[in-house]
Amino acid sequence: MPRTRSLAWSELKIGLMSIFALVVATAFIFLLTGSNGFFWQRYSIKTVFPDVAGLKEGAPVRVAGVEVGTVTGVEFVGDRVEVLMEVLKENRPRITTASIATLGSVSLLGEAAIDITASSGGSSIQDWGYVPSRRASGSLSSVADSANVSIEEATALMKDLRAGKGTLGRLFTDEQLYRELTTLVSSAEAVANNMNQGRGTIGRLMNDPAAARSLEGSLDNLQEVTARIRAGEGSLGKLLNDDSLATSLKSATGNLDSFTGRINRGEGTLGKLATDQELYNRLSSVSDRLDKVVASLQQGEGTAGQLLHDKQLYENMNGTMVELRDLVAAIKKDPKRYLNVRVSLF
Repeated sequence: MPRTRSLAWSELKIGLMSIFALVVATAFIFLLTGSNGFFWQRYSIKTVFPDVAGLKEGAPVRVAGVEVGTVTGVEFVGDRVEVLMEVLKENRPRITTASIATLGSVSLLGEAAIDITASSGGSSIQDWGYVPSRRASGSLSSVADSANVSIEEATALMKDLRAGKGTLGRLFTDEQLYRELTTLVSSAEAVANNMNQGRGTIGRLMNDPAAARSLEGSLDNLQEVTARIRAGEGSLGKLLNDDSLATSLKSATGNLDSFTGRINRGEGTLGKLATDQELYNRLSSVSDRLDKVVASLQQGEGTAGQLLHDKQLYENMNGTMVELRDLVAAIKKDPKRYLNVRVSLF
């Protein structure tokens, strides 16, 4: 009887030791390979997505790329999908209301994961609280949506081109525009050929060294002229650099302003002529009369008119003047002959 009891106690001790060894081994393996910690080291948080893209329970939860927990549940809440997560409590200060949860992936073709941005700017999310979420900009669904939009835009563009809209559309559908463009290209090619063959001014400039040297000489001369102007040589140089000349021009401009001001005020003959309507009318009347006199002279009216047009009258008057001049000369030579005065008394 004592032997039986001793054997039973030995077996019990062996069983207890085996169980303890298994527990210790499990805990040790968990500590070496696991990153989620024990249940008392974790707390639960939530987030909501319109589409979880195949996310399953057990998917990793990462904060700033570091795995800190796992997904424990995925279920519908209305039209959206709620994701339940368990993360280590030591990350509570990093997961705040300023953090953003997005859908990521373990690898390019691997399972989905939850990525949470680390942010200490907000307040910590308590147990069963919600982390703000949004769709990741680089996710496959975003890429697919962008690709769909691009394909739709390309399709619409092709439709517009086929319908002849825009310049390219007209180029594809308008035969006249195509011919004009072909003519333009041909003309441009002809111009390029002429230039390559040295025809025209640009062609000679490109192919004739003498023309190039002549242009360089002209540019050198122009540069020399501008240098002389900057140095104050010549009239232009003095105008640009001589302060006294500028002062003189300013004074002349001032005098001209004063002169035009006096004219505008009606001072002097020009001022009265510019502002006095009566004087203008008198001058206009005199001018009209002078025009009439000139017209009469041209038509040969009056003595002066006949003198201008009648050659015989001119010769007669000229002869009379000659004879008169000779008579005066003879009187001066012998006045007694022509000035004989007789006085008689009776």
